[in-house]
Amino acid sequence: MNLLENIDKDKLPRHLAIIMDGNGRWAKQQGFLRAIGHESGSKSVKQIIKTSAKLGIEFLTLYAFSTENWNRPKLEVDTLMKILIRSLKKELPTLEQNNIRLNTIGNLEKLPQSAQKELLDVMEKTKNNTHMTLTLALSYGSREEMVSAIKEISNKVKNNIISIDTIDDSIINEHLYTHDLPDVDLLIRTSGEHRISNFLLWQIAYAELYFTDILWPDFKEQDLYEAIVSYQKRERRFGKTSEQIK
Repeated sequence: MNLLENIDKDKLPRHLAIIMDGNGRWAKQQGFLRAIGHESGSKSVKQIIKTSAKLGIEFLTLYAFSTENWNRPKLEVDTLMKILIRSLKKELPTLEQNNIRLNTIGNLEKLPQSAQKELLDVMEKTKNNTHMTLTLALSYGSREEMVSAIKEISNKVKNNIISIDTIDDSIINEHLYTHDLPDVDLLIRTSGEHRISNFLLWQIAYAELYFTDILWPDFKEQDLYEAIVSYQKRERRFGKTSEQIK
């Protein structure tokens, strides 16, 4: 069954975020090295980006590398960085053809210089694209993001740039890495784990959560459709009653 026929194009999540989990377990199940799992996962990334753009989703954010991932074995981290650089070079034509702008969030200074250079190059070349914004969360941790925001706001209060009485949701939003992105509408996590793992904690306050047992390298177009159909069947009340939102 083609689930695309069941999707209401007028009720798409404006901002879709995905925790891409399960590359290592997929490789282990296949009897491969973890690096092969990451390579296979990159193929799913390409398909989901193209599918999201085709559907008309405005913002897609992918959890590519967390602050905690730096604690993994050096060989695996080095492999992930090489895959990132290679993918950026390889997929630039795909971004251009689909009118997709590349964006990044996270502590990018921790990335290798070669990765930083490639990221900035692709971001520059796609900056005028308007169909979809693809955000890669790299060296990203939500708690680190919020600590950074609190420090910036505190410093501005200290220097009388802003008053403590004016601090509200919008002020905090302005100081997050995601200041130019809307809140997340739908968060998908693959591989059967039911955790948020320090990802966009502020931005998913009212997001719908969708968990699937499918490992990321096996997550394909139809699986994304299934997640969106599930999302569209839910009633998003934002603290109100069902009667109030009708």
